[in-house]
Amino acid sequence: MRYYFVLIITLCLLDISNTLNAQVKIINLESQPIWGPTGYNYVENYHLPDIDAYYNVPQHRYYYYNNGSWRNSSYLPVSLINHDYYNSYKVVVNEKEPWRNHKIYKDKYHTYKGRYDQQMIWASSDEKYFVIKNHPQHKNWLKQQNHDNGKHKGWYKENESKKSQSDNKQKSKDKK
Repeated sequence: MRYYFVLIITLCLLDISNTLNAQVKIINLESQPIWGPTGYNYVENYHLPDIDAYYNVPQHRYYYYNNGSWRNSSYLPVSLINHDYYNSYKVVVNEKEPWRNHKIYKDKYHTYKGRYDQQMIWASSDEKYFVIKNHPQHKNWLKQQNHDNGKHKGWYKENESKKSQSDNKQKSKDKK
C-alpha cells in the first residue's frame, strides 16, 4: 500500500513539474531597442523593409546584403546610415536567421515599405517598457525599483497608509 502511495505522489509531482515547465515564458524586453515596436515580449529579429536589412535583438547586430553576400555588423554601412529607425516600419521575425529566407520576407512584407504607423517603445507609457535602458521613463522607474526593491513598499504603501488613516477618520466622524 505504501508503495502505491509513493508512486501516486511521485506521478503527481512529475505532472505538476511538467505543467510548470510548459508555462515558462521567454521575455527579452530589456534587450529590445527603444525604436522597436510595442506589443512584443520577445523578439529575435526585426526585418527593416525600407532598407531590406535585419536587426538581431539578442546579438545587437545588423544583417544586410552587400557585394553579393550577407554581412553583419554592430552598425549599418555608410550607404544605409541615414535610415530613420523611429519612423520606419519594423516586422518582428522570430526566426534564427531570417536573412537566409530573405526572398520570402521581402515578398511578404514589401507593402510595409514607407509605412509610418507603428507605435515605438520610446513613445509608450506602458510601464513594462520602462525597464529598457534608453526609455524616457527608465530613470524614474529605476529610482522606484531602488526605493522599494520592486515590491511597491515605498510610494504605494505610503499612499495606502494615508488612505486608511483618512478612512478611519471618516468612520470615527460617522459614528459621532
